[in-house]
Amino acid sequence: MSTIAVENPGHARATDDEQLNASFARQPILNRDGMLCGYELKIRAPELPAEPLPDLDVDLDADSNADDASAKAGRAPTPAQRVARAIIRGLTQSNVRGALTGHPAYIDMSRDMLFDDAIERLPAERFLFELPPNLEVDEVLNARIVLLHGRRYRFVLDEVTQPNETFAKLLPYAEAIKIDITRAPAALLPKLTSVLKSAGKLLIASGLDAQADFETAQGLGFDRFQGYFFARPQTALTRRVSAPRHALLNLLQLLAGDPTVAQLEAELKLNPVLVMHLMKLANSSGLAVGHKVTTLREAINATGTDRIARWTQLLLYADGRKVALEDDPLLQLAATRARFMELAIERLPEAGRDEADAAFLTGVFSFVDAVFGGSLESTLNVLTLSRPIQAAILQREGALGLLLDTVEALESGSWDELAALCAQLAPLTVEEVAQMGLAAGAWAGVADRSAEGLERIED
Repeated sequence: MSTIAVENPGHARATDDEQLNASFARQPILNRDGMLCGYELKIRAPELPAEPLPDLDVDLDADSNADDASAKAGRAPTPAQRVARAIIRGLTQSNVRGALTGHPAYIDMSRDMLFDDAIERLPAERFLFELPPNLEVDEVLNARIVLLHGRRYRFVLDEVTQPNETFAKLLPYAEAIKIDITRAPAALLPKLTSVLKSAGKLLIASGLDAQADFETAQGLGFDRFQGYFFARPQTALTRRVSAPRHALLNLLQLLAGDPTVAQLEAELKLNPVLVMHLMKLANSSGLAVGHKVTTLREAINATGTDRIARWTQLLLYADGRKVALEDDPLLQLAATRARFMELAIERLPEAGRDEADAAFLTGVFSFVDAVFGGSLESTLNVLTLSRPIQAAILQREGALGLLLDTVEALESGSWDELAALCAQLAPLTVEEVAQMGLAAGAWAGVADRSAEGLERIED
């Protein structure tokens, strides 16, 4: 038997592990009304640094696959356990909580995460645990799931294409079943969904990047929908209008020309809905001027043309129903993307206020065709955007084009693609980009609480 003897193994390892940081990206989940009802958090696990052999009595001939109770038995945690602990620690941070904007989070679970006692630091009402189809189900795991289920943690069977042994063993504890309808056998779907609905399971359709996929899933009785189908041009006909969009375009064109207060006042008076929103915005806590704003002219002066312009740009994406902005998926996506672009370009060399403004515009108008239909190019021409912004959106040119590719990779949780893009955007790193994505999501989600975000729509 070979041993290596050294002293006090635990303390240095704990300190090192505090430096392990997981990264997270959000993907929206919608209900049958097309409103946000949750986010899946796509996780980039931290990479463990190369380390020398630990200074510890270790039986090198023993089975290297420690069982799930190894940490409790006093053994050093395995690499997988250290990664699991880092992910759980990251999920408890305030930046993740802020980015969820009050919605529940769906997170992929590994066996090591399920067995780590730190998992119970996650509030059961805020997190749903997704169980992968390749999870090895044995008596020990089954007992752990029963224990967590008894403590009101909720489980989702993930990536289901057709029932198998793992599916059958875990089904009694699952609140929801997630099915990628583009991968599941089409002939099996009607029967599978019917049986699961009869069993009282919530059905989540994933991989929905086209309107036709969404309509198929809706027709099959799915309850939740994950994918970016709502940000595609073909959804334009299904979105209702809160204020006439031609009025918003007229206002944007006026704002682009450095208008006087009198000109703005005259344009806004033609649009009572816009006046109502502006008065609310001017009287919000973030813009308070010491007394209640009662006239349109006061509201314009209190708010400022820059804020009015941003508010109008984002209002283009608002659903026409009586919906809080933090529940409107298209507006939230536009606001988050625009704010991310603004934050990210400020980290690049020689970027000033003008570049930040251009980055915000690039993000906010990068899928404006989802609102108006028609070609993206023709809509951008109507908006009279500058050539660098149009080139970034249409041809992905320049730093703005790279940042647009970056935020799209982040939205899809494509971590390898993100790493390649960050290599071209030094000093930006993947970890920083993910942090900015969470910060941008939190900013977009304060719609009805602060003038630092947007303003609530209550037509």
